[in-house]
Amino acid sequence: MRSPNLAAVTGGNHMAEVTIRDLRKAYGGVQVIHGLNLDIKDGEFVVLVGPSGCGKSTLLRMLAGLEEISAGDINIGAARVNNLPPSERDIAMVFQNYALYPHKTVAANMGFALKMRGMDAAAIRAKVERAGEILGLTPYLDRFPRALSGGQRQRVAMGRAIVRDPKVFLFDEPLSNLDAKLRVQMRAEIKELHQRLKTTTVYVTHDQIEAMTMADKIVVMQGGRIEQVGAPLELYDRPANVFVAAFIGSPSMNLIDGMVTGGMVNVAGARLALPPGSTATEGQQVVYGIRPETFSIASEGLAGTIAVVEPTGSETHVVVRIAGREITAVFRDRVTFRPGDSITLAPDASQSHIFDKTSGQRLA
Repeated sequence: MRSPNLAAVTGGNHMAEVTIRDLRKAYGGVQVIHGLNLDIKDGEFVVLVGPSGCGKSTLLRMLAGLEEISAGDINIGAARVNNLPPSERDIAMVFQNYALYPHKTVAANMGFALKMRGMDAAAIRAKVERAGEILGLTPYLDRFPRALSGGQRQRVAMGRAIVRDPKVFLFDEPLSNLDAKLRVQMRAEIKELHQRLKTTTVYVTHDQIEAMTMADKIVVMQGGRIEQVGAPLELYDRPANVFVAAFIGSPSMNLIDGMVTGGMVNVAGARLALPPGSTATEGQQVVYGIRPETFSIASEGLAGTIAVVEPTGSETHVVVRIAGREITAVFRDRVTFRPGDSITLAPDASQSHIFDKTSGQRLA
C-alpha cells in the first residue's frame, strides 16, 4: 500500500512497460547500435551495463528522445514514441552532472518542469515539499545548489524527476561524480526509492557492482549489441559467453585456455574435471572459467607460486602465478600466505564454466 505522501507526490503513478524492437543507430555510415531487442516490464529496475563506447548511453538517449532513431521502434506503454519530442514521452531523466539551475533554489529547481506545464503554484509547492520529505531535502528547499554537497545535488535531481510523475525514470551514470562511500549510500537510496515508487526505471552505469546490487534485470552490452539479459545472479552463475563472464564479478572470473582430452580439460599443466552438463567435445579448444571464491587449497590441481597477498579484512585476495599466467583466488578464512610460497588450487568443478575458444560462447 502506498503511503499518503507518495500518492500525493506521484498522483497515483501510471506505470509502463518499455518495448524496443530492432533498434538501430548510425552516425553517417558508422553503425553504433545494431538491431537491439529488449522488453522492460512495468515497474522493473533495468540496468544497462558495459564498457565505455558499448552504446548504453546512446540507447538511453534514444529512449529519452535526445538521439534520433535510425531504424526500429521504441514503445512506452501502448504508445510508439519514435517521433515524439522528449517532453511528450512522459519520461524523467537524471543526469551524471545533475543539470541544476544555479540561480534557482532547490524548491524552484524541483518544481520548474511543473511550472512550465502551468501547474498551480500551491500544488507545485505541495509536490515539492513531499518529494523533499522522501529524499531528506526539507531543510534545503530554500538553498541554492552551490550550498549543497554532491550527494544533496543528486537528490535534488532525483526530486525533480519524482515530482513530474513520469511513466519511466532514466538515470545516466548518476553516481559517477560522487566519492566511493557516498556512491554506496546513494545506491541504497535509489534502490529504496524504486521499491517505494515502483516506477519503471532504466539505469546506465559502467560499474558492474552498481548493476549487481541495484538491478531486477541487467542488460550487458558490448559494441552496440546485447550480450546477455538476466537477473544479476543468473548472469553471475551462468554467463552466456566469455565477455559476460569477465565483465560480471569482482574480482573477475579467471579465464584460462585449455583443451578437452579424455573427458577432462587440460589447463595450465593440470587435468581438471569438466563442469556438469558440459557439451565440450574431445580435442576442442576451450576457455576454462573459475570464480576466485570457488577455489580450495589441495594437493592436486593448479600448482603455482604466490605473487601478491591482499587482506581486505573480511577476506584475503591471493594472486598466484601458474604456468606463466596470474590467477586470483579469494579466501574467506584467515590465511597466512606470503609472496613466494608454493600453493596448489583446486577448482570446484560444480561451479566452474567452459566456453568455446573460437566463439566465446558457453558450452553447457
